[in-house]
Order: sequence, then C-alpha cells, then structure tokens
Amino acid sequence: MWADVTLPLWVFIVIGVLAGLAFLDRMLIPSVRWALRRRANKAIGELNTRLRLQIKPFKLTKRQVLMDRLIYDPEVLHAVDEYAREQKIPREVLMEKVKRYAGEIVPSFSAYAYFRIGTRLSKWLSETLYRVRIGFRNEEAFSKVDPDSSVIFVINHRSNMDYVLVTYVAAQSSALSYAVGEWAQIWGLRNLIRSMGAYFIRRDSRDALYRKVLSRYVHMATASGVVQAIFPEGGLSRDGKLRPPKFGLLSYMVAAFDPKGPKDVVFVPVGVNYDRVLEDRMLTSAAGTEPGKRPVFGFNLVVFLRHFFHHIWLAMRGNWYRYGYTCVSFGEPFSLKQYVAERKIDFRDLPDDQRFAEVEKLGSKLMDAVGKVVPALPVSLVATALLQAHPTPLSLFEIKSRVSKIIETLEASKAYVHIPRSDRDYAIEVGLRMLMLRHIVKESDGIYEANPADLHILRYYANAIAHLLPGVAAAGEIAVATAEAPATPAIRAVPAE
Repeated sequence: MWADVTLPLWVFIVIGVLAGLAFLDRMLIPSVRWALRRRANKAIGELNTRLRLQIKPFKLTKRQVLMDRLIYDPEVLHAVDEYAREQKIPREVLMEKVKRYAGEIVPSFSAYAYFRIGTRLSKWLSETLYRVRIGFRNEEAFSKVDPDSSVIFVINHRSNMDYVLVTYVAAQSSALSYAVGEWAQIWGLRNLIRSMGAYFIRRDSRDALYRKVLSRYVHMATASGVVQAIFPEGGLSRDGKLRPPKFGLLSYMVAAFDPKGPKDVVFVPVGVNYDRVLEDRMLTSAAGTEPGKRPVFGFNLVVFLRHFFHHIWLAMRGNWYRYGYTCVSFGEPFSLKQYVAERKIDFRDLPDDQRFAEVEKLGSKLMDAVGKVVPALPVSLVATALLQAHPTPLSLFEIKSRVSKIIETLEASKAYVHIPRSDRDYAIEVGLRMLMLRHIVKESDGIYEANPADLHILRYYANAIAHLLPGVAAAGEIAVATAEAPATPAIRAVPAE
C-alpha cells in the first residue's frame, strides 16, 4: 500500500497543472470574483448618485440569467407550442432556435465599458469631428419626470454618428440602451457594442418566433425601467427629410403597458442635426432606390484609405478642420399614462388591428414632436436660401437677407436656430465656408451659386429643416426640380470647418 510509484515526469507535470487549476477554480477565483463584484457594485452605487436616471437592476443582471428568463418566458413558450403544432416541427428544435435568438438579442452590460470606454470614446470622437452644442433642454420638465419611470429617447436618424453623439450628450443623465441592426454584428465590434448595453435586432425578419422573442425582451427591458433610445425611422434619411416612422419596437414597448401599474413610460423627443453628415454622398446616391428595397452601398477600401490618410496628412500640417456644428435638442417629456388616459384606451384590451392603428397614432405624434425640435444649423440655413433662389446666383448681401428672413420665420414658430457666437453674419459665413470647401457652392467675384453637380447634396441639407419651413421648402423644391438631375457622384472627402 505504501510502496513507491514511479511516474514519468510529463505525467507529474500534468497532474500538478490540473491540481493548480482546481485550486484556482475552487478557492482563489471565486474570492477574486467576489472582491471585483463588490468593488463594481460599490462603483455603480456611487455612479447612480450622480446620474439623473439611475442604472436599473435589470441592466446589471447576469446575461445568462436574462437569457433564461427570456427563453422560459410564458408567452415565448406558448408561441413555441403553437409554432410546433402548426409547422409540425419538434418542440426541442424550436427551443434551440429560441436559445439562439436569445443569445443574439440579450446584451451583457458593463458599466466600466460604458462609462470608462464608451462615453470617453464618444466624447473624443464627437468633439474631434464637430463643434457639439445643446439646443432646447427644458430642465424644469425633466426634473418632474419620475425617476422610476421607463424613459425612452425618440430620435431622428441622420447619421451613424447619432449613436456616438447621443451617448456623449446623455452621459450625465444615464446609460442608454440602443437597438442596433445587423451592421454591428462584426467580429470584435459585436462584443464591445453588447457590453455597452445595446441589443441586436434583425430589422427585416419575418420569423414569427423571432419577433415574439424580441418583443418579450423589449417588454422586459421597458417594464424594468431600462433607459432606451430608439430611431423610429428605422434607417438613415437618404434625402435629408424625416422618414415615415416604423412602429415595430414602439409596439413592443406599449403593447403590454398597464395604465394602472406603478411604472409610467415617458418618451423624450430628441432632434439631431449636422452641418456635415459623414455619409451624405453615399446616402443621396441611394435616394432613388425603390421603396421597400435596401440600397446597395458600394465600399472601396482603396478610396477609403486614400481619403483617410489624406485627412491624417492635413491634420499633421495643421490644415484639417472640424466638420462644422452638430446640435442636439430635447423636447418635452411625453407620458404614456397621460396619453392613454386622455384617449381612454388600454393597448392590452385592443384587437390586433385596432392596437396597431393606435400605435401608429402614437408613433406619428412622437415623430411630430421630434421634428419640432430638430435644430436649424448654418449649413441648412444657407442651403435653403440658395435653393430658394436657384438657379439665380446671389451676392453675399442677398444671402444674408434671405437667411435672416428664414431665421425670423423659424424663431416665430419657436424652432431652435443655432447661431454661433450669437452673430448671424458669422453663422452665414460658417455655412457658406462649409459648402464652398466641399465645392457644393461656387463663388466668383462675390457671387455665389450652387454647383449643378451637387444640387442633390444642397437639397439634402435644406431638407433637414424643410418640415419647419413648408413654404420656403416648397419654393426650393420647385426650383431644383427644373434643374437637370445630376449623375451619381463619386465620393470625395474635403476638409471643412
């Protein structure tokens, strides 16, 4: 029994490594995890004292726990049973499908990743590219919002920079949870986005089972008070105008809303505008795509790298300028409890067709509110003035006269106009300089006119505020309609201030 046993050295090493791993797994790692979790919880507690809208426990729950809750949600299980019966598919196969959907949708929020990496990166990127400004912000109305409410920011969608910009602007209020499309399912980027609290959605999925899983997750997050941000347009505007809203996510958020429950759902309209949208040429080139079809955006790596290093070279020489101003405005908070009380409806009791009709009314009302707080920036103002007069060229004095009238019209309708340095002349100069640096507007002997090849770009920026100026916008559209339609231009990057 006590005889010596001889082992080869490699076997002894393997046994020693396995014993060490077992010791770490059973003794040290749990202690380290507990210590790290304790520190993280303490940091989140301190963070919540500074945030206006606190990070809810749902957002901090382990991802696997949330996935299990979603997979075994009664409505999801009922949908699985019905689907299995109708399609003659084994229930086990469908449950595996549900698990895959849940793994795809559910995020894994990390406060460290969000506030130490995400918000700092978004601040650096936003301020590097733009002069960031805040427009309307009714602090008194925001202070009256119940902190236990589920707050949802409803935003117009002009650029992929919207995610970055709004994350930066809202960083002092809360951690936002976005719904992001398939574009973010890129290796390396996927995990970072998921750790920021975003959840992935298949925008065009027709799978009823997938839609049920997604709807239950959105409902769980909303009912738990997670602060969310949605883009009802469902995609980037290709012509600069506000797009008709899509109501899928909104329907998931309100379908099971209890008007007599303890939590309210509060929508906050958010308007975003840019003096230069990074994707403007690519978007306008796809403006003629047939409705219902996704545009095919070509990507040329050589062209991208050439322009990227060109901008790096300009920056090294001190000749690179930011892309003008970007501005974010916040509208009046909108209570869902108050809305359903006024309309005397309960979404849960309505038949499907009537519920969808009510969701459409709610969505249209929210998009109207978003449109009213879209800021007017220098480029949009100058573009509108030039289109209004096109094809007649204008002197600087005539441009200033027209822009001043547009500003007065906007201010009379209580729209927000960002005038840098409170100087209208400077604002007009900034707008003109931006357009001239990109060769969208040409100048000769003090006379300015639109470059015929870039009329669609000029119209794109004028359309950003067209809904605030229906009369002026109509005049511009008629003028542009008489011009020859330009061919799809090549993408080029020009430094702009």
